[in-house]
Amino acid sequence: MKKCLIAPSILSADCARLGEDISKALDAGGDLVHFDVMDNHYVPNLTMGPMVVKSLRNYGITAPIDVHLMVEPVDCIIPYFAEAGANYITFHPEASKHIDRTLQLIKANGCCSGLALNPATPLSILDYVMHKLDTIVIMSVNPGFSGQLFIPSTLHKIHQVRQLINKSGYDICLAVDGGITISNFSKIAAEGADMFVVGSAVFNQIDYKKAIDSMRYIIENPMLSSYY
Repeated sequence: MKKCLIAPSILSADCARLGEDISKALDAGGDLVHFDVMDNHYVPNLTMGPMVVKSLRNYGITAPIDVHLMVEPVDCIIPYFAEAGANYITFHPEASKHIDRTLQLIKANGCCSGLALNPATPLSILDYVMHKLDTIVIMSVNPGFSGQLFIPSTLHKIHQVRQLINKSGYDICLAVDGGITISNFSKIAAEGADMFVVGSAVFNQIDYKKAIDSMRYIIENPMLSSYY
C-alpha cells in the first residue's frame, strides 16, 4: 500500500512557538510541513513570507516544506522561497499569466512543482501541463482562511483528478487541502487522495499523535472508518 502523507498546516499552529509546535506535529507522525502564503490580494488574508521558512530551517526543521502560494503575481516570489528552503512550491493557475512558464520556474529553482485548484477552477487547466506537475492540490474550501468547512462537492473533483492521474501514467501526488477532519477523512481517502493537508484537525487537538494516528488508522482500515 502506498503511504499517504499527512501535512500539518502551520496556519493553525501557535505562531508564538512556531518551531516548537511544528516539531511537535512532525514528531507525532506528520510527514511534511505545509506552509500557507497569503498576500491580502489574491486572497483576503495576510500570512508569512520566505524569512519564516528560513527561520524554520535555522531552528532545525529538516522535514520537507511544502509552500502553498496564494499570491498574485506569483513568479517574482518563487526564487525567494526556493532559496529559503522550500522543497515543494504550489500556486494557483489564476495567479499566473503563463502557467507553463511558472511551472518551469519552480523546477529551475530546484523545487517540485504543483498546481492548486480552487473549488470552481475547471480541470481543463490541467490538459497541457500534467507532465510538468509533481503535485495537484484540490482545494476543498475557498482559499484564504483556516477553519472553514469542507465543501462536499469537491469529493467528486478529487475522484476525477485521481482518474486523470492514473490515466496519464505520471507520478503525481494528489493532495487535498481544507476542512479535513476525522469525520470526513475516510471519504476523502476513498476518492484516492495521497496527501492530506490538516490544520485544526491536528493543531487544535490536545494530543497531536492521537489525532494523526487516527488518520493513519482510517487509511489502513477503510472498512472500519465508519466508527469515526
